[in-house]
Amino acid sequence: MSYEQVQERIAQAALRAGRKPEEITLLVVSKGQPIEKIQAIYAKGQRLFGENRVQELLQKKLHLPPDIAWHWIGHLQTNKVKAVLPYIQLLHAVDRESLLAELAKRAAAPLDCLIEVKVAQEATKHGITPDQLMAFAERVAALPVLRLRGLMGMATLTTDQAQVRHEFRQLYKLFLQLQKAFPDRPIDILSMGMSGDFEIAVEEGSTLVRVGSAVFEDM
Repeated sequence: MSYEQVQERIAQAALRAGRKPEEITLLVVSKGQPIEKIQAIYAKGQRLFGENRVQELLQKKLHLPPDIAWHWIGHLQTNKVKAVLPYIQLLHAVDRESLLAELAKRAAAPLDCLIEVKVAQEATKHGITPDQLMAFAERVAALPVLRLRGLMGMATLTTDQAQVRHEFRQLYKLFLQLQKAFPDRPIDILSMGMSGDFEIAVEEGSTLVRVGSAVFEDM
């Protein structure tokens, strides 16, 4: 698959769901990819890239164009918050109280963030449980240094597409509940879908898909 093919498949999935393709944003997951490959994707017009390793992010920020918007997409350790904050435009994975406390202490300006919700069946996945979400969202929204923009989640890694679809559908319902609970806030990002399941995610309401390996396959 190529960058263009990923974009086309996103567009087709949107149309199947009765949505407009421009409603879905592609975030290219560039972790582990060399500078040259990222530059090639940048040259095609891509400006959103996602990382989850501090040193790799800092090196890429140093050597790549300044108009790239970097997203932090992985589990963020509290001792890495200070190093990461100056370089990211969106934090995808606010997932626990200790991280919230560190962000409140370290963020110098309002940071756009997503709450990670655990809808997958795997114990290795991080995130707030669905029943904890609203109380946790209240605490996020109460912090002036954070700007709550929506939710992020991952489906179970399985070949059972019905299960994946069910989990994405559950996350979409939580997203709608969050919008209803905070009508005065710009809650407009539902980050779900990766290389193996982004088409299902788009069909089930995702506004942002995180695609890495599929974009770089033909390079």
